[in-house]
Amino acid sequence: MRSPYFTVEHDVFREGVRKFVAEEVAPNADLWERDHMIPREIWRRMGELGYLGINHSEAHGGSEADFFYSVVFLEELARGNMGGFTAAVSVQQYMATAHIAKAGSEDIKQQFLVPSIEGQAVGALAISEPDTGSDVANIRTRARREGDEYVIDGAKMFITNGYYADFVVVACRTGEDGASGISLIVVETTRPGFKARKLDKIGWRCSDTAEMSFDGVRVPVSNLVGKENHGFYYIMESFQLERLVGAVGAIGAADYVLEFTGKYIRERQAFGRPVARFQTIRHDMADMVTELAAARQLVYHTAWLYDQGEVPVLECSMIKLKAAELCNEIIDRCLQCHGGYGYMEEYPIARAYRDTRVGTIAGGTSAIMREIIAKMVLDETQYETVYKDRDQAEQLNKAASDPAAEKAEAAPKQAAEKAEAAAPATGDGSSIPALFARLPDRFSEALWSGEDLVFHFNIEGEGGGEYTVKVAEGKATSAAGLSGAADCVVDTAAKLFLDLEAGQANPQTAFMTGQLRVSSIPHVLTFMRIFQLG
Repeated sequence: MRSPYFTVEHDVFREGVRKFVAEEVAPNADLWERDHMIPREIWRRMGELGYLGINHSEAHGGSEADFFYSVVFLEELARGNMGGFTAAVSVQQYMATAHIAKAGSEDIKQQFLVPSIEGQAVGALAISEPDTGSDVANIRTRARREGDEYVIDGAKMFITNGYYADFVVVACRTGEDGASGISLIVVETTRPGFKARKLDKIGWRCSDTAEMSFDGVRVPVSNLVGKENHGFYYIMESFQLERLVGAVGAIGAADYVLEFTGKYIRERQAFGRPVARFQTIRHDMADMVTELAAARQLVYHTAWLYDQGEVPVLECSMIKLKAAELCNEIIDRCLQCHGGYGYMEEYPIARAYRDTRVGTIAGGTSAIMREIIAKMVLDETQYETVYKDRDQAEQLNKAASDPAAEKAEAAPKQAAEKAEAAAPATGDGSSIPALFARLPDRFSEALWSGEDLVFHFNIEGEGGGEYTVKVAEGKATSAAGLSGAADCVVDTAAKLFLDLEAGQANPQTAFMTGQLRVSSIPHVLTFMRIFQLG
């Protein structure tokens, strides 16, 4: 089916991946499934072919290709008819290394990202725990700081690539209870105190899924990914990519199963004619092909949104729900088309049936997806992206430095007086203009890291307005209007901002429900710390 999302270059790339899967992956399916492992040779081979760096920067050995190359790659991996292989590669490229690529230091990238792209190292992402599952805000694995090291104690469960991995990006509690105390730390699996136990699964047999334990595991502080206590926000954003990747894989798997089922029913004879000639089978196939085509277009549209720099939470939730459930349904109906042979392990449909079942569980259950969708559609909850991409940041900075912004900076007193007149007050008489006027006096140089920062505030509603807060040379200034290139842009309502200041609202809840929208969570947390807000 022709598509506006793919170019001739994408088609050529698809041919290459399909050839690789047909010649070097699919023929080994029975062996890898029997051995419950993916050999290191195939990782190195994918590294040689450039497949493990499609989405990563050229500076680190990747190709920095648009996301539809990843769509092609994930769809074609499904033709190996090993859900575990697709899952293992997806975790390596779009989950474990994705955090390192986005937030890690250059040293961490050289140590872990580069060999991963080359296929010389395999990574895992460890978030789920035996007692908390996907409740990320309440994870218990703890990393305490001792000098230049973190000491990690705890356990993780259901970790793909976890048994044979060379390194694991681990979600740990480094601060207070709740979402604000979580960090991501890279742990080499050779560290003393680390243990992994391989779990036996219904499907995904070629991939290793592990239970992990951390007993006083020591790693250098330099293994911290991004900033301490910011891990929850990194994870929340990455969930959208994980769900998009899972949906693409589900579409690819369903498409491949429909392909070989169609061939089977055309060749299989019953009552003197091909099974494909029976009306019930024909119409069932017609329904499945149609439903898959509709789901595929929603997946492609979501991939396009992601490629444009958006983090489409609603669409990612919808495609995760639809693609996973549809894949289960299609493969179940295709097994029925095989009759008794479909229940035999020697037929490929049996493996597909086992492998696809976890699709409605991994990466967020169908129930969770429905709740996210319902909250956005019925409760009008808006989940905003944590980070803007570079193009969006440049647009914000350009807008902030236009003549209108400069004019606003030149007349801060008039703007402040106008806003003061219409400002709602809190119980203690505070207003938005008064709050910003007091900010410089509340600045704590002792808590400041020394980084020059510019914050733009768009305070909506009655009594709101636009404000710029700057920190430089150990001093803070605050003025009405927007000026300078912003390191962080904050959008919220006047009442909520005052409630946050008074400690009557929770900033984490405000962020997760979309009431507090920021372009950089790390910077806004810095702002709250150095100005002692909330």
